Amino acid sequence: MHADHLLLDALVVLASAVAVVFVSARLRVPPIVGLVAAGMLVGPSGLALVPDPEEVELLAEIGVVLLLFIIGLELSVGQLKALGRTFFQGGLVQAGGTTVVAAGIALLWAASGREALFVGMVVALSSTAVVLKLYDQRRETATPAGRAVLGVLLFQDFLIVPMIVLTPVIAGTADASPQALLLRFAGAILAIGAVAATAGFVMPRLLHQVAQLRVRELSVLVGLLVCLAMAWFTGHLGFSLALGAFLAGILVSETEYSHQMIADIVPFRDVFASLFFMSVGMLVDLSAALDRLPLLLALTAGIVAVKALLAAGAIRVAGYPVRVAVVGGLGLAQIGEFSFVLMDVGRANGLLAGDAFQVILAASVLTLLATPVLVAFAPKAGEWVAARLGSNAEEQEEIRNLKDHVIVVGFGTNGHLLARVLEAAHLRFVAIELNAQTVRLARSQGTPMFYGDATRPDILHHAGIERARVMVVAITDPQAVERMVRLAKSLNPDLVIIVRARQVAEIETLRRAGADSVVAEEFESAIEIFTLVLQRFHVPRNLIRAQTRLLRGEGYRMLRSDHLTTDTSEAVLHALEAGTTDLYRIGLESSTIGKTLRDLDLRRSSGASVIAVVRGEQSMVSPPADLALEAGDCLVLVGGHAEIDAAFVLLDRAGGTTGESRGEDDPEGSASEA
Repeated sequence: MHADHLLLDALVVLASAVAVVFVSARLRVPPIVGLVAAGMLVGPSGLALVPDPEEVELLAEIGVVLLLFIIGLELSVGQLKALGRTFFQGGLVQAGGTTVVAAGIALLWAASGREALFVGMVVALSSTAVVLKLYDQRRETATPAGRAVLGVLLFQDFLIVPMIVLTPVIAGTADASPQALLLRFAGAILAIGAVAATAGFVMPRLLHQVAQLRVRELSVLVGLLVCLAMAWFTGHLGFSLALGAFLAGILVSETEYSHQMIADIVPFRDVFASLFFMSVGMLVDLSAALDRLPLLLALTAGIVAVKALLAAGAIRVAGYPVRVAVVGGLGLAQIGEFSFVLMDVGRANGLLAGDAFQVILAASVLTLLATPVLVAFAPKAGEWVAARLGSNAEEQEEIRNLKDHVIVVGFGTNGHLLARVLEAAHLRFVAIELNAQTVRLARSQGTPMFYGDATRPDILHHAGIERARVMVVAITDPQAVERMVRLAKSLNPDLVIIVRARQVAEIETLRRAGADSVVAEEFESAIEIFTLVLQRFHVPRNLIRAQTRLLRGEGYRMLRSDHLTTDTSEAVLHALEAGTTDLYRIGLESSTIGKTLRDLDLRRSSGASVIAVVRGEQSMVSPPADLALEAGDCLVLVGGHAEIDAAFVLLDRAGGTTGESRGEDDPEGSASEA
């Protein structure tokens, strides 16, 4: 009967999870939010479809272990170096400040010192899973706010393990003497040292042998074995299972097989993590929550306000402008999934017993449910706050004597390459960038650049927007791009604005905002592929250029329609059906050198004819049959597509590996207009 009962509970949980994830995908809401709500609904205090969540909690604990294993896998030294100041300064200020303030408020509510400190730690953590999922859906992960939020979240991820280790000490269930604390942390350090030594010697060899066999099942089993074995090991040392899983992830991340391991383990993690979030919802006592609803709403609002304010301050300390700080602060304003793990550890050690646990748990769930609304509202809030606090341009020296120049917004790969081209062409420009480190480095190299937020009018005035001829926007924040385009056009109606866009949906919005040209990454890659394909079929370059002009016309209107109209592709279709021309360059070591056109006899062997030979600056139309070929000669071939291909094959054979077929190897010169 127990097995039947467990199976029925599993069916209810899985059916609820499937329904919730389906609805969440339709509503574009992170599934985690829906899973927590579903757990509240089917749990003991809801419909009681799962009257005893203990079995689910057991599976959920495995989900937590796998979550921490994946976090350990994904953390890398390179990632931390890239985030730099945001990780160390922003993360430390956010976590430390939130812990202190939340603990102080808890003390005012008559909590003991131990419970207050623990509450501060619980409140300090935000939800990596929910926030990054929302940012990914909104295509904002690469924006300044996305990078700032990622840096703070990674710092919090590093804090999970020491917080779990400290919890028994705070609760008084472990010796809190300096010697005991030193011994406890020394044990953790020794465990980490052992892991590092193992990672450097054993794991690469083991995973190499597994990879050599190319058996996916074995790779999955090894990953799970390493994860669960380390969890068991640390558990028996008196630490948490989560600590062992985290260390196991770091162990594997030091090998070259970590990416494949992530791909193999992620499906298991997602399944068990879904059970974890549903079990969190099941722990909420709905009747008690409804009885305390005013208190819970006030507490939730207070947590969101305190966390948003302190996180925004931390991001500001890390060097970001006010608007980005506000956006990032609202994104970090919830209590995260690992706070639930920490609460469970605390409850097991006598912290947050009874009503206190239920109040903090319910308020934490409400902050998670509010996160999608906060993230959607954040850009407008950031703009509003930045407008009232003023600009950050006061420290910059005003750029004078610039006229008919180019303003480059964003100094990533695109902005940097554009700046190099403008410098080479002796065209004046000024760049605006939000990454303070990038600004310092570029200015030290003589690049005209300053730090600022180009959605602010005073920043654009500072860049000489009224006198500029062109503005190029090369950043990845859609809302910020639209605002700066509208603002720039209002300040200088004659300004030519060129914008980079990632999403097709952004094109019309940006054109209505005032962008003169929108370069869509998706369409440009499609056009490049289209061009290379046609070049392989020896379609003349003038036809390819005409077609690409049509495809780029009116904001890629034809590519955004369901099909290409007949008139746009008719010329290319005719070219594919009919004969064409192409060029073939004679290589330096080709065996055709010294041979005459009569010796090659391409007409008989391939069907293609040589109608001209280009030698240096001289073009010889209808060349004589006794013309001896020289290295570097370009043969102008005419014929059908199959005939041209056959001629290329013959010439390549004659030229060996050094024969230079411009139709195959030189995209710029693969088709001739002759």
